[in-house]
Parts: sequence; structure tokens; C-alpha cells
Amino acid sequence: MSPTVMRAGPYRFFFNNREEVRRHVHVAAPSGTAKFWLEPLVALASQHNVPDKELRAMETLVKEHEHAFIDAWNEHFGQ
Repeated sequence: MSPTVMRAGPYRFFFNNREEVRRHVHVAAPSGTAKFWLEPLVALASQHNVPDKELRAMETLVKEHEHAFIDAWNEHFGQ
């Protein structure tokens, strides 16, 4: 199960269950998907078919909601 933790405009932010230990969030958009590390700093981990302008918008949203994503990660994964 991939729980949705937030929706903003065309973006869905979600976790993949136990994909790996390092905190991160996935972002789905009509154009493709991206994965952002949440630690030690917010950073792009990977992307598929997402234009640069859209990646910047996604990264801005991840940075704005970083603490909420970390809290949701901790709650979801019991940390």
C-alpha cells in the first residue's frame, strides 16, 4: 500500500511501504514521478519524465512541508 500523505494541485505525495529506511517522499504528477530525500536535506533522489520547471515546483512543496512529511513518515512507519 502506498499511503497518500498530501495532495497539492496536480501532485500526490506518498510513501512506498518499506522501500528503504532513509526518509523520502514520492511525488506523482500527470507528467511522471519524482522521489525526494527528506534527510539530511531535501534533495532530488530520482525522477522519471518530469520537466525541470515541474521538478522545481515539486521541490518547493516538499521543502515547505518537509516537517509534515517527516512526522507522517514517523507515524506511518512507527518511528
